[in-house]
Amino acid sequence: MTRSERSPSAPFELEPTFRDPAGQLQFTQDYASRRVRATATEEACAFLASPLRQELEQSGDLISTEITGQSTGLHAADGELWLRHPLVDPISYPWEWTPAQWRAAAELTLRIADKAIDAGWTLKDATPLNVLFAGAQPVFVDVLSFERRDPRSSVWLAYGQFVRTFLLPLVAAKYLSWPLQATMFWRDGYEPGALYRALPRWRRFDPRLLDVVTLAALLESKSSQTRKPSRPAHTTDPDLATHILHKRLARLGKQIRDAAGKDGASEWSRYEQKANHYRSGDIEAKQQFVRDTLQRCWPKRVLDIGANTGTYSLIAAEAGAEVVALDSDAAALEALWRRAAAQRKPITALVANIARPTPAAGWKNREQFSLLDRLAGRFDMVLMLAVIHHLILREQLPLTHIAELGSVLTRRWLVLEWVPPSDPMFQEWLRGRDHLYGHLSEADLNRAFASFFRVIDRVELGNGRVLLLFERTAAPSDLEASPAGASAA
Repeated sequence: MTRSERSPSAPFELEPTFRDPAGQLQFTQDYASRRVRATATEEACAFLASPLRQELEQSGDLISTEITGQSTGLHAADGELWLRHPLVDPISYPWEWTPAQWRAAAELTLRIADKAIDAGWTLKDATPLNVLFAGAQPVFVDVLSFERRDPRSSVWLAYGQFVRTFLLPLVAAKYLSWPLQATMFWRDGYEPGALYRALPRWRRFDPRLLDVVTLAALLESKSSQTRKPSRPAHTTDPDLATHILHKRLARLGKQIRDAAGKDGASEWSRYEQKANHYRSGDIEAKQQFVRDTLQRCWPKRVLDIGANTGTYSLIAAEAGAEVVALDSDAAALEALWRRAAAQRKPITALVANIARPTPAAGWKNREQFSLLDRLAGRFDMVLMLAVIHHLILREQLPLTHIAELGSVLTRRWLVLEWVPPSDPMFQEWLRGRDHLYGHLSEADLNRAFASFFRVIDRVELGNGRVLLLFERTAAPSDLEASPAGASAA
């Protein structure tokens, strides 16, 4: 059963917060419901009644919260509290973010922590998993992370977690080329010692790495030998404690900005400038076809597979759609995310390969959804422009499987660009496999897609590529035995 087939009120089978002693989160099709245990209710109610909560919600930095349960008060009969939040759809995970998104999420966390200091609050944990992207904007979603601050303490207890989960992954990506996607396998981030051992000796004494990697690793080693418990730093001067905390957060912000680095570049981030297999007239005709199709179909939600730097995602957003832009090239997608964030476009960027989708993760694969479970049946229109030859030649996927995937993802419309074997890009990737793929034709495409779709419109470009508008006629579950099977649902 796909997500779209679930009852709107039925909770998803997901346990993302079972480790949290303060509460538990459940998802329905339309909202997130949070159960706050009795031991944490007083603190949660105090934060929800605070001016800080109101300020953060108004700025969009914090997810909005509605108190539900008994109509006569905040507390349920057993002392528990029930909260409701709007559903951020799709859920995105840190291992699907670009470096710039990672930095934005880190800076959001530091900004909230900084505001909390003067308001008498602190964040007791600081992990990327507390942040989601609503379109291009990061939003903090864990209201149970706030607790009242000891005014005499100059220690941010979440400092170590912030460094392990936010800063060190960026450092590892910059200096060791460890992909951010690898953080999926590290629930509590990287330990300084892991980076210290991997870095060349001369790099360990780089001033930018000295405190967060080298000294931290050496102190970590010494601490494990002495096994003496550390004591929180206190001062008799609350103003001094506040000053120290603000300075510490400011330094973390500087370290995040340095580690995130400048805009990246890749082969595909420059694709549109180098795409000599399109004439200028072909590009104009392709963009006009997409605009006309969007105006004709008026989709509310669009999935752009192989979005690259986002030309068609932006066109869809300008037409009034909420867009999810998917691409495996982080540098190309980062260019789109920066533009969408600056213009506040409703575009969510996900670094992922639709042919090798992000799996479910965590304990019993129930802490985080798989990519397909988050996307299936959530879109009125799916764009697959200049992507099918990638799936055929690089991923070796049969046309029937591609057709079935399209029918799983879209509720109605699919816009596809057919790339014939005569195309220069097709020939470049064919690599002597003419006997396997050189014979493929548009007729083969139509036969494979006929079990799920019918053709509504067709435009042939001057370079031989063909733009097709399909309308879904059947979902995989509607068929007794589809050519590709029904396992993708």
